[in-house]
Amino acid sequence: MTLNPADEKLAKRLPEGVLRDLSPAYLEEPRGRFFGQAGLIAAPRDVEEAAAVVRACADMHVPIVPRGGGTGLVGGQVMSDGPAPLVLSLERMTAIRGVFADEGVMLAEAGATLQQARDAAAEAGRQFPLSLAAQGTAQIGGVLSTNAGGVNVLRHGNARALCLGIEAVLPSGEIMHDLKRLRKDNTGYDLRDLLIGAEGTLGIITAASLVLAPVPAETGVAMLVVDSPEAALRLLSLAQDRMAGGVTAFELISGQGLEFLSEHFPQIRQPFETRPDWMALVEVGLPAGLAADSALEELFVAGAEAGLVSDGVIAQSGQQAGEFWNLREHIPEANRAVGAIASHDISLPLSEIAGFIRDAGTMLAEQGDMWINCFGHLGDGNLHYNLFPARGRHRDDYDDIRRDLSYRIHQMVVARGGSFSAEHGVGRLKTGDLARWGDPARLAAMRAIKQALDPAGIMNPGAILPISG
Repeated sequence: MTLNPADEKLAKRLPEGVLRDLSPAYLEEPRGRFFGQAGLIAAPRDVEEAAAVVRACADMHVPIVPRGGGTGLVGGQVMSDGPAPLVLSLERMTAIRGVFADEGVMLAEAGATLQQARDAAAEAGRQFPLSLAAQGTAQIGGVLSTNAGGVNVLRHGNARALCLGIEAVLPSGEIMHDLKRLRKDNTGYDLRDLLIGAEGTLGIITAASLVLAPVPAETGVAMLVVDSPEAALRLLSLAQDRMAGGVTAFELISGQGLEFLSEHFPQIRQPFETRPDWMALVEVGLPAGLAADSALEELFVAGAEAGLVSDGVIAQSGQQAGEFWNLREHIPEANRAVGAIASHDISLPLSEIAGFIRDAGTMLAEQGDMWINCFGHLGDGNLHYNLFPARGRHRDDYDDIRRDLSYRIHQMVVARGGSFSAEHGVGRLKTGDLARWGDPARLAAMRAIKQALDPAGIMNPGAILPISG
């Protein structure tokens, strides 16, 4: 590998064996909208090596882009402009340092995948309840750095709620040893919560203590046909009232999503002969002695009597439950096969969701011929509101209006008290949105924190906050 003089000088200061070959895999993101650059790729084996890499970069004012599993969808893992950064990959820091089943705690390094963490918890008779479609690739450090959500936020919260402490390398190269297993620790500023969701702009998370939950004795999954998003929301409220915290997930699925599945994944069996306009995928987890199937049957009856549910299928086996979730998890893949004009990761107060879906659909109908696939985690108000070209057209045909469409959708979301970034973060894709709609006082505080912790501006520059000057 031939290096320019500056990169060669930096390479000599790095721990032996940390450099990796410069591969395009380190410079890509899933949607192909951003393409990164790098002078060097470093993959430390432990926190001391990670700290040494950061210290060397700090001394030489070399930007650092942290790299996890690369599954982020807002460009936070690639840096296209400015001086070529060092890409710091956590791929070799994969250890599960300990599982304390009786405490309900796991210690995991940042490069461990979410699936590895979930498997380690299962081996100890517990669960790490964060669940994403990309869990086989997404890494713990990236999950925390973006405060990822997933399907179980309704019951267990985002990644932030599932982390008790972290170990991190700060922009100076100092190691913050805060890998605690405590539920209560009121000893000043909560730097753990500051670094979670910071997308690598304030430091690099190298390990975390994670919350484990008991495995429910009884679980059940159902697909229920609802007349509208409003009916789905009323059904959610009914389910929560009846099951007192037992609802694990509540997903909204549209008929358009099912149509995309039938076109691109015809092998996936769909639960209804006639494709409904709207469905709710409901999962419950209950204590021993409470039959989940019976609880779902009673929910179906109550929902039908209230005029909310017109049809439904309750999984009769673990295999069938898995098929229902397989259908849900393939919707994003079907979307990619179609090719979206624009995708939106938004959240709204629950009472605003139905009105937004109605009004946004009306607005888009006036802008041109396109399809809408609206689906997502209804229980926590997070929708994936994606636009697709009409049959016979390509997404490139809409390039002249794509940005305006996203602007209008985000504007409608913010006007209803929602967020234009629910669970994927800001990255580099949404910095303009944050500048436009973020609270001025909050943005000023964020800039002050960034300046205080990273005065040289080397940590993932351009992510969340644009590079100033």
